[in-house]
Amino acid sequence: MSAAPGTAATVREVGRLDFAFEPWDWPFATARRADIDAHFAAARVARPELFNGRILLLRAPRHEGDVFRASYFESDFASLLAWRDWGFPGTGVYNGFGMGALRGSDGVFVLGEMAAHTANAGRIYFPAGTPEPGDVARNRVDIAGSVTREVEEETGLTRADYLAAARWHCVETGASIALMRILDCAEPGEAVKRRIEAALRTQPAPELAAIHLVRDRRDFLPSMPGFVTAFIDAMTE
Repeated sequence: MSAAPGTAATVREVGRLDFAFEPWDWPFATARRADIDAHFAAARVARPELFNGRILLLRAPRHEGDVFRASYFESDFASLLAWRDWGFPGTGVYNGFGMGALRGSDGVFVLGEMAAHTANAGRIYFPAGTPEPGDVARNRVDIAGSVTREVEEETGLTRADYLAAARWHCVETGASIALMRILDCAEPGEAVKRRIEAALRTQPAPELAAIHLVRDRRDFLPSMPGFVTAFIDAMTE
């Protein structure tokens, strides 16, 4: 969940996401297979917990009126990691991931800092995850379901703990497309933070190392990627 440094972000609100699953052979992953495998093996030396699971990447994004459409294809995490670390070589492929923008009743956004054992260690953003094959049903990709799953896995919060917005914000930053859904909690940000911290203490290997509250750009930190700060700027201006 990264973009090239200095890449400008574009924020666009839409009423609906429409994503098809269409198998496709990614030339980068095929041509660089040996290099990708070696890169992943080296990454696991530093972070043994990394797992080369199956993931979905996005192609052919397009805005059609109030709808954002694209297609997803299946690949593996090792290819995604190498592609990211090597500066997103090639064109036409995007990491299109869902994000649950947790917001307290006082308007404060609640973000998590990724733990040291994760691929994005130290980065601060909303609960998120690249979609998986399990998010596909009848050849459609369910990003809303992906967001619900990732929020619960990372923070312990379930759908009963927030009200999910009907509309989405697509934040496009180079080869990254963050599909943001605002999740409004009934409690203020500080109370939500305490609830998440309590849940993290019960997890054997939590993905989050800390929880951060952001009211506006004055709370931004360098470890917050551009798609996060651009979204919060748009929501608080």
